[in-house]
Amino acid sequence: MTERLLTVEQLHVSFHTRDGDNQAVRGVSLHIDAGETLGIVGESGSGKSVTAKAIMALIEPPGEIISGTIEYKGKRLTELSEKEWRKLRGNEITMVFQDPMTAMNPVKRIGSQMIEILRRHRGLSKEEAKREAIELLRQVGITEPERRLSQYPHEFSGGMRQRVMIAMALSCKPGLLIADEPTTALDVTIQAQILDLLKELKEKSDTAIALITHDLGVVAQVCTRVVVMYGGMIMESGSVDDIFYRPQHPYTQGLLRSVPKRAGERERLVPIEGTPPDLLNPPQGCPFMARCPHAMSKCAELPPIYTLGPGHRSMCWLADEEAKTQ
Repeated sequence: MTERLLTVEQLHVSFHTRDGDNQAVRGVSLHIDAGETLGIVGESGSGKSVTAKAIMALIEPPGEIISGTIEYKGKRLTELSEKEWRKLRGNEITMVFQDPMTAMNPVKRIGSQMIEILRRHRGLSKEEAKREAIELLRQVGITEPERRLSQYPHEFSGGMRQRVMIAMALSCKPGLLIADEPTTALDVTIQAQILDLLKELKEKSDTAIALITHDLGVVAQVCTRVVVMYGGMIMESGSVDDIFYRPQHPYTQGLLRSVPKRAGERERLVPIEGTPPDLLNPPQGCPFMARCPHAMSKCAELPPIYTLGPGHRSMCWLADEEAKTQ
């Protein structure tokens, strides 16, 4: 039986502003099993990155976790002290951020940053840490790793910096790696290399990966399950086949219609009209109602989560035959 690594239940996160509380995450529940890759997709502002930061206990004022539970290997993370978190973060759970340049110290050499992490978290000597850093850079495909250790972040290309970030994240052999838009702003060739690297590392290390992205093409390449977020909530979840070949929620269907097709398939893209909901004053019913081509009066009420098949769920009244007649 597959080990349940991470469980998030009814997570609510708000950001307190002068205009009111921005309810960025509203009742998110998800899980990640050991060794799997979960894709978390949705438009900008859907709550993907905030959910990830909440899992990592990186929500800072004016943000606050209002309610909900987060458990990792049965340990309730929402009850840990900052001292306990420092032991867990980086060792058991690590995160690769969207912009590696802002996540690295620009005035410290790559080698000193990697060696510091290895010595602090794994208790290695300086020489042992240096040898391990060289091997990690080699594993993520960076040539001449011995020479690269003495360089600064600005001397690396965007793709190489992302590789260094992945090497740093994996240096302590974590059980869970959260990758927040790891291929954004990279050209197609480098993007493919980073995705291949993530797949290869997962197979070798059995590390579970939560991949946050707005790119469904990326999800199709590397993920086993998918969670579709909108308006701070989960609209649909299921296997990659469920989401790509049997999408049930109108928002998921809209996302798929807006994805460019392969060369030679001439078909007009269909945009999702309208804008995401204002989370300072979120709708009481389905958050997608104002933009949904199938909206009906029942949608003014928040729909329950319907089970459509093994592991396939959708929060939409369309799954209820009785609701469609009202």
